[in-house]
Amino acid sequence: MTATLAALEHWSGGLWPYLVVILFGFLPSEIWRWASVFLVRGLSEDAEILVWVRAVATALLAGVVAKLLLVPSGALAVVPVFWRWGALGAGILAFFAFRKSMLAGVIIGEIVLVSAALLATG
Repeated sequence: MTATLAALEHWSGGLWPYLVVILFGFLPSEIWRWASVFLVRGLSEDAEILVWVRAVATALLAGVVAKLLLVPSGALAVVPVFWRWGALGAGILAFFAFRKSMLAGVIIGEIVLVSAALLATG
């Protein structure tokens, strides 16, 4: 096993962990995204299957956000609950303030969250 890792290290110049992430994390997901682009051609935006897909995606995102807010792990556990909820609120306000811009909501929420983490850690 050590010889294999040494060979990978030599062959990739130390980039083998990134190659593994691309090969096993990014590509399998990306294949399905491209397949969906070709499969939904000609479907109306209001088609029942697309409404269902959006509902499932929204539910999954809501679950991830709830887990991050209520049961954080790692570095996020250091940030007090008040600031985690405050970052969510700031992100939602920015989303609506900037004409429903998802990018604005994410950036403002991240700024509040990172600032709180920096303040919490000293």
